[in-house]
Amino acid sequence: MAIPILRAAISDSHVFFNSLSHTTRLLSIPKKTRLIDSASASASASAPSEINPLRSEVSFCVGTHLIPHPNKVDKGGEDAFFVSSYNGGVVAVADGVSGWAEQNVDPSLFPQELMANASNLVGDEEVNYDPQILLKKAHTATSSKGSATVIVAMLEKNGVLKIASVGDCGLRVIRKGKLIFSTLPQEHYFDCPYQLSSEVITQTYLDATVTSVKLFEGDTIVMGSDGLFDNVFDHEIVSTITQYSDAAEAAKALANLASNHSMDSNFESPYSLEARTRGFDVPFWKKVLGVKLTGGKPDDITVVVGQVVSS
Repeated sequence: MAIPILRAAISDSHVFFNSLSHTTRLLSIPKKTRLIDSASASASASAPSEINPLRSEVSFCVGTHLIPHPNKVDKGGEDAFFVSSYNGGVVAVADGVSGWAEQNVDPSLFPQELMANASNLVGDEEVNYDPQILLKKAHTATSSKGSATVIVAMLEKNGVLKIASVGDCGLRVIRKGKLIFSTLPQEHYFDCPYQLSSEVITQTYLDATVTSVKLFEGDTIVMGSDGLFDNVFDHEIVSTITQYSDAAEAAKALANLASNHSMDSNFESPYSLEARTRGFDVPFWKKVLGVKLTGGKPDDITVVVGQVVSS
């Protein structure tokens, strides 16, 4: 069963990357399949980046890793992301909805442009360090055809993390080996998440889930496209994060774990469990034989790990 997904980027004191970017500092990633209709109005790359703004109490030290969908390696996948050093730090991930390919539209173009616009607008006075307004202005400035799920997180120097998300890109906060915060996905129905789009019938910044959480030195955030969260359980994320002191190594380990799970037809993944609870399963005659729907979900996998450090 295929699912829709979206991606993101970085710039100057911000750094932007599309899904084809390969740099030694930061990079980007891939995501989704179902479009919203009118009725529902192993190539990989990794790179660490330290966000070290002046005169701030805390900031992010960031590591990223991208593994495109096995069938999209040549184009680099359909995710995009950005990391910025502005204020306490800004990170974002966008996941392009792959269903656009059925209309001969490249699903990677919309998330790439969306993230490029967002990275350029981070310091805009009208944005005023508000992730929801950043989504509004970046979406308005995006002219490419397509759609994407997206999440933006902005760290204030005082440690307050402000988050705005549309769809099923996600964020987790880990403190002292425990999960203390998790975003929740938005969807119209199974496999069809909320998404920003070039079409007027879909969601806008007003539909974003907006939250904030207080972070402290030593906390870690994990952000990613659904390629991560559909294939890796939260307890696995926590366990993996606690094994690494380096953000880039942690991001790489999580991406590799998600990739391995996505290709394992016997793995009881978060995706297959969710599918069964929504009524998707093997035919009845297979159930009689004790067979059930299992397996990971091959997808673009984008992982961003941000460690909260004192400046």
